[in-house]
Amino acid sequence: MYQVTVLYNPPADAAAFDKHYREVHAPLAAKIPGVKSYTMSWGAPGPDGSPPPYHLIAVLTFDSAEEFAAGFGGPEGQAAQNDLANFAQAGVTIITGEAEVVV
Repeated sequence: MYQVTVLYNPPADAAAFDKHYREVHAPLAAKIPGVKSYTMSWGAPGPDGSPPPYHLIAVLTFDSAEEFAAGFGGPEGQAAQNDLANFAQAGVTIITGEAEVVV
């Protein structure tokens, strides 16, 4: 399995970010060919009440690195990547690599 983890920094306007993410970006990303699963997790305060380092973490999985490359390199993947400039002005980190399910 190949995994893409997208870490979104806390935005200045969380409500606008969330609206765009749910209504525009998530549907674009869900159309990327080869996506096997797509999960989103919104950051919550830590046990000590400290703010989360990320506003949103998205994880997409593919069967292989080749399927990831084809999906992200195609028009649907390019559309999702190009959309980042429309709502992720606070910054985003994308981490990719092989993944294993342990439990």
